Amino acid sequence: MQFHHTGIATRDADRLIDLYGDLFDAPVVHEEEFDGLRVVFLDLGNGYFELLEPVKHATVARFLDKHGPGVHHVAVATEDIEAALQMARERGIECIDEEPREGAWGHDVAFLHPNDTGGVLFEFVEH
Repeated sequence: MQFHHTGIATRDADRLIDLYGDLFDAPVVHEEEFDGLRVVFLDLGNGYFELLEPVKHATVARFLDKHGPGVHHVAVATEDIEAALQMARERGIECIDEEPREGAWGHDVAFLHPNDTGGVLFEFVEH
């Protein structure tokens, strides 16, 4: 497995596109509206920033209400998401997604519960 992206919750993706594009030379490589979110991927060369801006009041909007803007999750790329989920279960980690589901950019994704991963919401990504 390897690092894929860091998901960043924000109420103003345009501001972060400008800031991160300038500060980190990170161009936008993909943008879509998905699951009540405006999702923007910025390329860092060895991974991405995924900006998550709610367009409806859903999970990320509730996260912002509770925690404010900032890191929402860390994603790790895997070639076999089902095997990665099985490995997590064998280690006693609660899987938020028992089965992979479609995520942004057409990737298969599954999340692990932060209570079992040191307080960090982790996402497996397969594409």
